[in-house]
Amino acid sequence: MIDVTLESVSKRFSRAGDTAAVDDVDITIAAGEFFTLLGPSGCGKTTTLRMVAGFYFPTSGRIRFGDQDVTRRPPNKRDTGMVFQNYALFPHMSVAQNVAYGLKIRKVGRAESKRRVEEALSQVHLAGYGERRIDQLSGGQQQRVALARALVIRPRTLLLDEPLSNLDAKLREETRVEIRRIQREAGTTSLYVTHDQAEAMAMSDRIAVMESGRVRQIGAPQEIYHRPATSFVARFIGRSNVLSLPVLGAGPETVTVRLPDSSQVGVAAPADHGLATGGTALVSIRPEHIGLTSATEPGVVTGRVTELEFTGMSTNLLVDVAGEAVQVAAVDPPAGIAVGDQLGLRLPRERMWLVRP
Repeated sequence: MIDVTLESVSKRFSRAGDTAAVDDVDITIAAGEFFTLLGPSGCGKTTTLRMVAGFYFPTSGRIRFGDQDVTRRPPNKRDTGMVFQNYALFPHMSVAQNVAYGLKIRKVGRAESKRRVEEALSQVHLAGYGERRIDQLSGGQQQRVALARALVIRPRTLLLDEPLSNLDAKLREETRVEIRRIQREAGTTSLYVTHDQAEAMAMSDRIAVMESGRVRQIGAPQEIYHRPATSFVARFIGRSNVLSLPVLGAGPETVTVRLPDSSQVGVAAPADHGLATGGTALVSIRPEHIGLTSATEPGVVTGRVTELEFTGMSTNLLVDVAGEAVQVAAVDPPAGIAVGDQLGLRLPRERMWLVRP
């Protein structure tokens, strides 16, 4: 196991002063950690992964594996295992030959290679599949062959670029559990790239959320979900309401805001919030944390239902509150609720969090 560090890493693909694909990224991945780069298409996550792999060299900054500077080291000198989005398996080779490919390049002896291939296939639950052709496997099985091929060389770092994107929803869920199990057992430091929030939340020790080439927040899944740093993170991770509310008072850890019903509430805030009385605060609250009520009390605002959708697990509502659309996910909504109804929304202060723009 080894830690991976990116120090002020940037990447531009031309010298014409274009916008950086990756801009001043600082990340430290602990030895044995499963770390995920998460963000929308074009945010720089795959470019960052490819710089760690050595396929791209940074325009500026350094990349270290442990205490070794690998910034300009070619891919074959970095001791990484890579799992690609399209698996990149050789169709003319058997499963065992595909898995053994990296060992052959490294001139590992035949007996040792056979032992390690069998061990790797067993690890991914494909024992006995060694002689099969690649076209005889399902998509999920092919993905596991690609994972076995990456692990069999015993890399210091495992890199995975959207490896589940070609699988259907049910198989994605099953396979992500397998990948996480295998990574825990192997203890390999792993960097995973995905645009799927649920995938990242379920698999990761920590997540870096990226937007426009920059890292907007790094943290454990629970921290990022419940304490998003910016309005982008709040909206990208699951669903969130981000309300613009007048600031009535600002302390070091709490900002007092005025709700649409004119009541006041103190909202927890990061120490560097930079707000003052008279300003406007952006306050995040998740749809599932909003309660439905007919009562009139502090912290309850009234609105009109404009959209209603039953999903099985919950009923999703869109409620117009003083011209602002508020999302609500109700597990047990009032019977007979319909579009056009007036509802009270309870906004619990302990579930509200101040975010930066």
